[in-house]
Amino acid sequence: MKALLTISRVIDGITTLFGRLSWWVTLLMIAIGILNVITRYVGRSFGLSLGGTGYIALQTYAFDFVFLMAAAYVFRVDGHVRVDIIFSNLRERTKAVIDILGTLFLFLPFCILGLQFSYPYVLRSWRQGEVNVSAGGLPVYPAKALILAAFVLLIAQGLSQIIKNAAFLAGHTDSGSPHSRVTDQTEAI
Repeated sequence: MKALLTISRVIDGITTLFGRLSWWVTLLMIAIGILNVITRYVGRSFGLSLGGTGYIALQTYAFDFVFLMAAAYVFRVDGHVRVDIIFSNLRERTKAVIDILGTLFLFLPFCILGLQFSYPYVLRSWRQGEVNVSAGGLPVYPAKALILAAFVLLIAQGLSQIIKNAAFLAGHTDSGSPHSRVTDQTEAI
């Protein structure tokens, strides 16, 4: 179990890295939006078109990165939305079992289907060298590749959560499970 917990911690480290990187990309996204507004209004005062679609496309790509690449981190820290009407009143061990079963039979199959359906879409974009023509030829295919990367990260984090919850059920005090009393899950980005 210690080897599996080590693997889980490596996965957690990777998803935490993407969570932190997403925070910085969020700031970049805001800066791009501000720059777009400033250049648009400055350009108008001189009769020029300085803002435009390129800024909007870059801002959209930044949003795509944040939304897709931070999803595994949100899953890691148990920050996703839950309907806690029944779940919140259960014992921690029961919650861990439900999380393992839900991850195995709902979450992981969904992610695998996501990979299967998005792979041809992303591959086609890479083969065509797809670009955003209205944004001056800005490449689109790297942004679409984030879809695959996000599903891979989610699958890895799902396996990590299963390992941590199984370790918790096996009595490991340092399991890292969100259901254990001793957890490092509350760290801030």
